[in-house]
Amino acid sequence: METTSETMKVDYAVWIGLDWGSAKHAIALQVAGSSRVEQSELEQTPEALHDWFLRLSNRFPGRKVAIAIEQSKGAVINFLLGFDFVHVFRINPKSLKNYREALFPSGAKDDPADAKLLLQFVMYHRDRMKPWVPDDPQSRALVMLVEFRRKTIAHRTRLTNALTQKLKEYFPQALEWAGDLDTVMACDFLTRWPTLEKLQKARPENIRKFYQKHCSRNSNLIDERLDQIRSAIPLTQDRAVINTSVLMVQTIVDQLRPLFSSIRSLDGEIEKIFRKHPDFEIFTSFPGAGHALAPRLQTAMGSNRDHFESPEEVQKYSGIAPVTERSGKTKWVHRRYACSTFIRQSFHEFAGHSIAQCEWARAYYFMQRDLGKKHHAAVRALAYKWIRIIFRCWKDRVPYDDAKYMESLRRKQASCLAFLEAAA
Repeated sequence: METTSETMKVDYAVWIGLDWGSAKHAIALQVAGSSRVEQSELEQTPEALHDWFLRLSNRFPGRKVAIAIEQSKGAVINFLLGFDFVHVFRINPKSLKNYREALFPSGAKDDPADAKLLLQFVMYHRDRMKPWVPDDPQSRALVMLVEFRRKTIAHRTRLTNALTQKLKEYFPQALEWAGDLDTVMACDFLTRWPTLEKLQKARPENIRKFYQKHCSRNSNLIDERLDQIRSAIPLTQDRAVINTSVLMVQTIVDQLRPLFSSIRSLDGEIEKIFRKHPDFEIFTSFPGAGHALAPRLQTAMGSNRDHFESPEEVQKYSGIAPVTERSGKTKWVHRRYACSTFIRQSFHEFAGHSIAQCEWARAYYFMQRDLGKKHHAAVRALAYKWIRIIFRCWKDRVPYDDAKYMESLRRKQASCLAFLEAAA
């Protein structure tokens, strides 16, 4: 949380702590200037929410209302976006947990009590908080699409892992012959030839045509594959194992197929929205971002330039900045865990891609390796440096210029430049 004077200037008519739930919300309300806390319960229905806000607007006409809530997205947040007299203060769940444990050592969670804690938290610490300002509609749409794509990809990964495990039990050769399991080719292969027996009974010419159809036109490789198929020995001939496994494999394949088209549709919609975004040129200017990582970087930063005051905030928010802990004379440094894993992965993956696309990034990576860091630690160090650059481009609304940055490094005689020749 950052100190802000704007929050102090707002004359809020009422302060509200809202502990949300899937079915009901606990409410703690305190009118400005009063010491009495009004507690109530609100059902999670559009009608109940609308009725409650109508009563608030009638009770405090033309006045601002401050609401503290743990949630950062979802039905309640979507609803609150429709009221301009409401200022939402999003409280980090970990911060509230620490606050609860400081007041109540037992740490027991209670919804009405948590609503009151949220109320106290925002009232007593308003000088260190600022109301949430939502990103523009395009950014919010990208956040939802990118997050849903991540979950869809994760589902595909779970299915391919299950498929790998099942093939290992009765038809391990398919792991090589079918190609990558997260492809249409693999699904077509396993649908047509789910067992070694069926594959060996197939006409060689049909197998050859299959590979040619799926962009495998290397005749020598196909001939080698045909020889392997001809001489292959089954792992098991137990019909109970084979027949059951075939059913399971087909079930997984049937689930995988629609995911491919779904991911393509999501990618198309993400690209369409992202191309129209005002920050499109900024995030596509970073070497190695590409069509997949550039939207992820944009959603990590958002469109509200007041959200982050410094690159250090982004480094901590993304989980790239390390955490230093001390106990007595002992000090240790470790990776930050209290962050969005997806955002951390986005910056980490981008930094990794930039090594092959950016001269100074490659040199900086090798410099980190020369200091004794392992691969992932060196990539995180590079991501840490990239965030400072991304933040400045984002803040100033200017695309990244690699030539200008290289020139600035030469003027400063940056230490990483000594590794350019070695990296090449």
